[in-house]
Amino acid sequence: MKRFFFLLLLFPFVVIAQHSKSYTPPDDPLVVEKLAEWQDLKFGLLMHWGAYSLWGIVESWSLCPEDEGWTVRRGPYSNNWYEYKKAYENLPKQFNPVKFNPDKWAEAAKAAGMRYVVFTTKHHDGFSMFDTKQTDYKITAPQVPFSSNPKSDVTKEIFSAFRKKDFMIGAYFSKPDWHNENFWWPYFPPKDRHVNYDIKRYPERWERFKDFTYNQIEELMTGYGKMDILWLDGGWVRPQSSIDPTVSWQATVPFGQDVDMPRIATMARKHQPGLIMVDRSVPGLYENYTTPEQEVPEKPHNFPWETCMTMAGSWSYVPNDVYKPARKLIHLLADIVAKGGNFLLNIAPGPDGEWHDEAYVRLQEIGGWMKVNQEAIYGTKPIAPYVENAWRFTTKQNNLYALYLAKEGEKMPESFTITHFSPPKNSEIHLLGYAKPLKWRKTPDGTQITLPPALRQNPPTDWAWVIRMKQ
Repeated sequence: MKRFFFLLLLFPFVVIAQHSKSYTPPDDPLVVEKLAEWQDLKFGLLMHWGAYSLWGIVESWSLCPEDEGWTVRRGPYSNNWYEYKKAYENLPKQFNPVKFNPDKWAEAAKAAGMRYVVFTTKHHDGFSMFDTKQTDYKITAPQVPFSSNPKSDVTKEIFSAFRKKDFMIGAYFSKPDWHNENFWWPYFPPKDRHVNYDIKRYPERWERFKDFTYNQIEELMTGYGKMDILWLDGGWVRPQSSIDPTVSWQATVPFGQDVDMPRIATMARKHQPGLIMVDRSVPGLYENYTTPEQEVPEKPHNFPWETCMTMAGSWSYVPNDVYKPARKLIHLLADIVAKGGNFLLNIAPGPDGEWHDEAYVRLQEIGGWMKVNQEAIYGTKPIAPYVENAWRFTTKQNNLYALYLAKEGEKMPESFTITHFSPPKNSEIHLLGYAKPLKWRKTPDGTQITLPPALRQNPPTDWAWVIRMKQ
């Protein structure tokens, strides 16, 4: 009950919603403060990038010997896993992203209204996109052509470029490492995504892997400037006590794979006070917010959360990938924020170190909308009923924001009716981006707001319109 009371003090606006019995609020005041700051940012950038972009394939998963849709191998080595793994792990010898320009990315993301970044410093394949001293399987290794480039430590360059734009900085880090001999021991063939040996029978091998993981994370916490978020992926690497057999994918976890998060967190926060820990899908003190993937919850949660989603179809670079239209992305942002969440949108750099042109177009379109309507997004709180038909609702400083998500081809109507809210008598109602106050009246159906012909003919933005009124 004490923890629940603390949660209400920290997040008093979420008085509805699905109570999570498994969420544990942080007890470090600096983490509490930073988590509240992060919740106000609302919109962030995620980037999946590695040598796998050379083949234009799914990140890491084609190495995994599981019969799943996302692990399908393609190409000349696809019929033999051993040959495929050898060819895959030779990809860094061809990796030379000479168009890499993180300042350009940071500028585009900032203009789009993004306020924090999470970058994949290492994915499950174990290829480190930073200058680790724990392995030679890294972008700065001599056999990698890009290692001679002054910007070869791409993680450092990315964090520096975004930090200059006042972004909150997050390091994605994969707990599993399919290249490390103490995770997938070459003595045994791997059968799936899990450790391929009996940890209880070979505890010294697992201890070496735990130390390897600890040391890599410490490098990130000490050599890459101020860090705000440690975003840990690979939720099957977890203590035995945290495995929930009622969750379908966790029921297949064969045994605990505990990397000692208390030790890691103590070290990380010693170097980076207030660090937000995101041990994805592992409830407890080290999952400071949850991360629904490629989906938006139907209802608000009463704990911090973030939808992570791809701008295109894939997390990693795929040639000719199909990008979501601006309407879809803006509607997603409005829906997520109205439910109290943050939106972490993924863009995948290509093998040359550049984004698809369409990614820049989308960011520019989102930025144009945000420039007009950002006050309905940043620093807002959700308010019941949160969602009603095409409406999404947020609130800030005694203002109510009603965001109308227009359908494809829909024109601005002569009037809007908002059912659940009515402003104080004689107060003004505005549409963001339009200087003049709008006429309104109370009706049996709610608050009817009239939109003048000049406004309907030339709306300030496309895709979604925002009404502001006093509560």
